Amino acid sequence: MAEQKTDPTAKNFATRTPPVFDNPQDERRHRIERLAATCRVFGKAGFSQGLLGHVTVRDPEQPDQFWANPVGISFNRMRVSDLVLVDHAGGLIKGTKPVNSVGVLLHSAIHRAYPEVTAVCHAHSVNGSAWSAFGRPVDPVTQDTAIFYEDQAILREPRVAMNAAEADVFAAGLKGKRTGIQPGHGLFTTGATVDEAAWRFISMDRACQVQLLIETVGKPELWPEEMARRLKQALGSPEFCWLSFQTLWDELVAEGSDFLE
Repeated sequence: MAEQKTDPTAKNFATRTPPVFDNPQDERRHRIERLAATCRVFGKAGFSQGLLGHVTVRDPEQPDQFWANPVGISFNRMRVSDLVLVDHAGGLIKGTKPVNSVGVLLHSAIHRAYPEVTAVCHAHSVNGSAWSAFGRPVDPVTQDTAIFYEDQAILREPRVAMNAAEADVFAAGLKGKRTGIQPGHGLFTTGATVDEAAWRFISMDRACQVQLLIETVGKPELWPEEMARRLKQALGSPEFCWLSFQTLWDELVAEGSDFLE
């Protein structure tokens, strides 16, 4: 009988934890690698739409600065070398490519308001954009949608932020929740890591898809409140979200590492 090969990564998967760094240089490199990976994953998921969509991660050494994907480069082609560092006013610190000015306004406001937020994701995904038109949270209709129970903010004002003061109002609307729905616009997710924010966005977009499908048929049965809260605490925890994203990271690396250049 031929020897059966096993994947050592899969064997030790449950023991993986977010890395701890001895210096900000290594942590910075890790964060921007995960940012570039998130862009690629979003591209594969169909979230890329021309110049729209932005992912940011706070710099580990300068908390009032963050790394972002520039406009004009598809999520599907994003590399580490394409990423730019900007301050909260949108001024370029590192890199030469332009950034989405409205995106910078909104993400800056979130980073300023919530020091615990390391990363913010927004993209014009089809399901998230469609569901946002209802202006209400997704319900705990399945185990997967229940992880967002009581963790969604409806961000009605302003519809379009034109200055920092309006962006601050937008950020305040999150009220500490990790997921935001802006009616007629789409989804915003946050996290203590890029991995968490990215997985939360992907999961929320799928949750929107599930609820849209269900509501075309009829009125669903909801998970009991206490059980929904338990699911959120377990499957919606930062740790579980981080670990879940590693499956996508491993898949991306297996396909090639050009995004790390």
